[in-house]
Amino acid sequence: MTALGRSAVTVTGLGFGSATLGNLYTEVGEEQAYEAVQAAWQRGVRYFDTAPHYGLGLAERRLGAALRGRPRDAYTVSTKVGRRLEPVPADGDDLANGFAVPATHRRVWDFGADGVRRTLEASLERLGLDRVDIVYLHDPDDHAEEAFGEGYPALERLRAEGVVGAIGVGMNRSDLLARFVRDTDVDVVLCAGRYTLLDQGALEDLLPAAAARGTSVVLGGVFNSGLLADPRPGASYDYTRAPAGLLDRALRLKSLAERHGTTLRAAALAFGAAHPAVAGVLVGVRSAAEAHDCADRFAEPVPAAFWRELKERGLLPEAAPVP
Repeated sequence: MTALGRSAVTVTGLGFGSATLGNLYTEVGEEQAYEAVQAAWQRGVRYFDTAPHYGLGLAERRLGAALRGRPRDAYTVSTKVGRRLEPVPADGDDLANGFAVPATHRRVWDFGADGVRRTLEASLERLGLDRVDIVYLHDPDDHAEEAFGEGYPALERLRAEGVVGAIGVGMNRSDLLARFVRDTDVDVVLCAGRYTLLDQGALEDLLPAAAARGTSVVLGGVFNSGLLADPRPGASYDYTRAPAGLLDRALRLKSLAERHGTTLRAAALAFGAAHPAVAGVLVGVRSAAEAHDCADRFAEPVPAAFWRELKERGLLPEAAPVP
């Protein structure tokens, strides 16, 4: 377990990202979702991340149900604020936002102080918990000034009151995360998709800033929406169909990994975890089998010769830390 920043909150190196429990892209059955969490627990995962956005609250409800009965001090839960859920008459599905659930609510962007508290209270009710350990401002890309001016101070007050143990920001933009690291007192940032075998953007701005400030980084999207888990025609990259050039690059990485006796999934996980500022890596799984596979791959040693060849071939920056 690694402590986040200067907080007392700890996370395991491998964490469970629960967007899949909210029926990301396709439906996941109740029993399958429950078994995925139990398998992750069996393999030592003790950090579970969720958000109201994931399936309009479905992921939070399923995660809370799956953790019920576990000792509360034995695991760490994070959720997010910035999108309030407002009930609406059910009308179709939510696939336009990526989730195969009935459209029973609408998302309202709200990084205001009152909105932060109301959103967190609703999350606790769905989770069935009296507290969460970490709260992130979620995707403040187009709402940066409200997030800095109102949302962040609200989180700081919640931390000072002891309502949460650690606070942070989660999004895909490494440049804005770096600004939060430099200009606020966040404990942790969740960076999705910007530090992977295909995209090392965070190496230029976020990761140096985090290392300098002692701020922890949690990585999401280390498989870049699936392309690095299973590179094939039609695979996703950043929530859309992978461009041909990136698919070709991923296939080359897979071929090199296999030639060195390892797997692309193991390499993707190991690369993210190797940076000294990174406290943990989140993976989204849909089943017990996927949870076991990710745990196996996370524990799988990746030969040093593989990393050397990646750098020699220009497939990885020379400055990128490797295991």
